[in-house]
Amino acid sequence: MLLKYKAVVIGGSAGSFSVVSKILSQINHDFPLPIILCLHRLKHVRSGLLESINLKSKLEVLEPHDKDKIIPGKVYLAPSNYHLFIEYDGSISLSTEEPLNHSRPSIDHTLSSSAYFFRDKLIGILLTGANKDGAKGMKDIADKRGFTIVQDPATCDVDTMPKMALRLMSPSKIMSPDEIVLYLNQLVN
Repeated sequence: MLLKYKAVVIGGSAGSFSVVSKILSQINHDFPLPIILCLHRLKHVRSGLLESINLKSKLEVLEPHDKDKIIPGKVYLAPSNYHLFIEYDGSISLSTEEPLNHSRPSIDHTLSSSAYFFRDKLIGILLTGANKDGAKGMKDIADKRGFTIVQDPATCDVDTMPKMALRLMSPSKIMSPDEIVLYLNQLVN
């Protein structure tokens, strides 16, 4: 099967755990693309989120190590208190640089670096959240001709993040969580 896209990157903050859980629990078990997740996390809480997401996910969810290669069909969760970048060779790079938009991991860093590597072969998804982190990253994905999805602000627990993205760019689609799941599953049907 030849797919147009090579990866999915998802960013979210306040309220996004339930949306990510829905997506990963309802996605096809044989979904072939890697999914890169950057969720705002408490920096002093090192465990719990990964385990909670894995309990709900049909795909294996990993916290990557620096320089890990991206494997199709796996989900990569940015570790607590580390920025996650995609390098020019397609590997994962972790960094403890200063927080961006008061966040480490920063959604902008993950989305922007993904855009520069995957270009028009990337699907970028921005979910519910309470600040502007992710808006610039979504614009970068759009500028590289990737497919962009912003969660419908009407379905968000906190709509600040999607609304900030909508001020910077026009996404390919604005979708509810259920529509996001349907879209991802139809990619491989």
